[in-house]
Amino acid sequence: MKHLLSIIKRFSMPLYFTFSLSPLLADWKPSDIANAAKWQIHKTTSYDPSYVSLDYPGGDIALEKGVCTDVVIRALRKATGIDLQRLVHEDMKTHFSQYPKIWGLKRPDKNIDHRRVPNTNEEN
Repeated sequence: MKHLLSIIKRFSMPLYFTFSLSPLLADWKPSDIANAAKWQIHKTTSYDPSYVSLDYPGGDIALEKGVCTDVVIRALRKATGIDLQRLVHEDMKTHFSQYPKIWGLKRPDKNIDHRRVPNTNEEN
């Protein structure tokens, strides 16, 4: 749980994206988000970084699979209603040049950008 809280704190700071989650999280306790992440234990059991076409906004891959960011994305949605898919996609549409150029994309992709750790991590 300590690691999850540190991830959530990192999301509260502006990193590559130009928005901050802090104002959106003002009415929520970190334990609410951590409990929503813990709810996924034994449900999200398969690591799967595959590209999947998602609904937008509010898209998600099957609960049984995903990567670390999927756990955080789901926890934020379940505990707070915050849609990181929409927030990251809208920010990338406006500030695309500020994001990593690892995948050779020419524009944002609502299906995967929010799931890619380097897009939310200033160290990469």
